[in-house]
Amino acid sequence: MAAIAAAVVLPQIFTSGVSQNLAVVALLFAVVASNWDLTLGYAGIFNFAHVAFFGIAGYVAAIATIHLGLPVWWDILLAVAVIAMLSGVTAALALRLRGIYVALVTFAFVQLCVALIVSQKDWTGGAVGLVGVPDLEIAGGPLGADPKNYVYLSAGLLLASTFFLRKLVASDFGLSLIALRDNEAYAVARGVSAMRQRVLAMVASSLFTAAAGAVYAHYLIVASPDVFSFSLTTLILSMTLLGGTATIFGPILGAIALTVVTEQLAGFGVIRFMIIAVLIVLTLRFLPGGIWSVGTHWVGRKASKSRRSKETGSLPQ
Repeated sequence: MAAIAAAVVLPQIFTSGVSQNLAVVALLFAVVASNWDLTLGYAGIFNFAHVAFFGIAGYVAAIATIHLGLPVWWDILLAVAVIAMLSGVTAALALRLRGIYVALVTFAFVQLCVALIVSQKDWTGGAVGLVGVPDLEIAGGPLGADPKNYVYLSAGLLLASTFFLRKLVASDFGLSLIALRDNEAYAVARGVSAMRQRVLAMVASSLFTAAAGAVYAHYLIVASPDVFSFSLTTLILSMTLLGGTATIFGPILGAIALTVVTEQLAGFGVIRFMIIAVLIVLTLRFLPGGIWSVGTHWVGRKASKSRRSKETGSLPQ
């Protein structure tokens, strides 16, 4: 209910062009960070593939509309379908390895995507990017005519993604991922297929990541190789770690907090990245569970205090 209320209220709060742009970016990055958390936090797969899924989806949507003439909105569905297949193939190859090797292979996958995009200039625009991605349309008019529309769209996408992820992690499939993360030998002995479940986790986490990437390209009206940059990779990964892994809501909180802080420190130039790095290190040092753990710890203490008050018959403080 809180998420639904936020989706409705956010566009009313962010009324200026700058704040609406900030809201759209934060909400789309929150989609990517929370879906990344499904593999990183719940399945225990440390990987960088989601940045590639996000960026490639933008290019698929852009090429489909500019070169192939596919109607807008349909190109988003095409991007999701392409990324689902690509993530399945990537996961099937990368997850045959373990630990740091998965991270290295998926990072190499991101670099391979950049090289392919830059080399295929006729289709992708090369290093400049593919400009002229058409605006999304609604009721025959451009969605960008009112920037508030993209805030609604991004909020709706985040809402749908969060609902999907919460249902998924609470299902038998989600429990099997947690079992594999915590004790793979025991889970396999109980009949859980480690390879199959992890590949499915990668595919599931790529669906809304791809949708966010396609919407991002339409919003910026350009598909740029900048989305594969190391700085954006570390930023979104920081959102996941800062908010708290294996929580879903933590990365969303981390995405919103980091986007706002980064924007507020824009006046500091390149020094702002040093400031943000220090803040992240301090947060992870003193809050290893992320900033979301502060809220859950507070709620737990209140519930415990209330329970003890009922047991002793005294009024809660």
